[in-house]
Amino acid sequence: MRQPSRPTSWKLLGTAALAGAVLFGSAGCGAGTSPAEQKNGASKVASVSATVDGAAVQRELRRLEASYKGRIGAYAVDTGTGRVVSHRADERFGFASTFKSMAAAAVLRKARTSDPGLMDRRLHWTRADVLDYSPITEKHVEDGLTVAEVCAAAVEYSDNTAGNLLLEQIGGPAGLTRYLRSLKDPVSRLDHFEPELNPWKPGQKHDTTTPAAVGRDLSEVTLGRSVPAPDRARLIGWLKGNTTGDKRIRAGLPKGWTVGDKTGTGGTYGTANDIAVAWPPSGGAPIVLAIYTNRRAADGEADDAVVARTATILARGLGAVR
Repeated sequence: MRQPSRPTSWKLLGTAALAGAVLFGSAGCGAGTSPAEQKNGASKVASVSATVDGAAVQRELRRLEASYKGRIGAYAVDTGTGRVVSHRADERFGFASTFKSMAAAAVLRKARTSDPGLMDRRLHWTRADVLDYSPITEKHVEDGLTVAEVCAAAVEYSDNTAGNLLLEQIGGPAGLTRYLRSLKDPVSRLDHFEPELNPWKPGQKHDTTTPAAVGRDLSEVTLGRSVPAPDRARLIGWLKGNTTGDKRIRAGLPKGWTVGDKTGTGGTYGTANDIAVAWPPSGGAPIVLAIYTNRRAADGEADDAVVARTATILARGLGAVR
């Protein structure tokens, strides 16, 4: 996966606190937790009486979608109040390199539960194994990296070879899918390694997630009590150290916010994604955001500004920013 500044055919270096707020509107844009989500055990926070500005979010995202000439999937939850805003949150989008954050979480759990020496184990690969856009692993063919260092390369730099090395530790794409099911996510799936997971188009199910599903997953692995605090802290550290997201969700939130994110960019339909945990400067509860976008045209270009603008709209809809 490539960085946003590099035109390419590859991708970008890119639930414990959920809401029970009342649904509003139609056409795939809402605030709250759907009956289907409740059935799947996704809603774990009591309903709140306060409302979000859902109608304004709906209007703004539809307007943005029209000018963008594409599709915007968005989900955001205020983990302090349980308020949720969303748009096309249950529609499938290409995972792109956002999967790497979940792969790192799966590796952490394996190290915690069944392979205690895993994070310090040194991995090795050959020059032939190095994929396009592998800025860290291409420099360590001779000496290799520890699994912890591979996690950092995958999350902080979206190193494609590192992403595959993580998948190999957990049983490949199917192993990641099993891990997602353990998070009570019945939707998200990974079917291929890099770079085969990239050729995706709207309507296909392989290598996809939904904003709501991955938003809940991210909430669980970074803030959920079922994940040991040291593992949450380690994953959050990698997300905060991400070097590829400055023009996406981070750009859509005010200065002073602390953001940990993982981007993803596909080579077709202008896929541009970002998922994040963001802490306000006041020290209040974080918000979790998941934004997935794609163009209508197969040769469309990724648009960082649309992701940033969507983040602004979601945060304002939650009342997190003015």
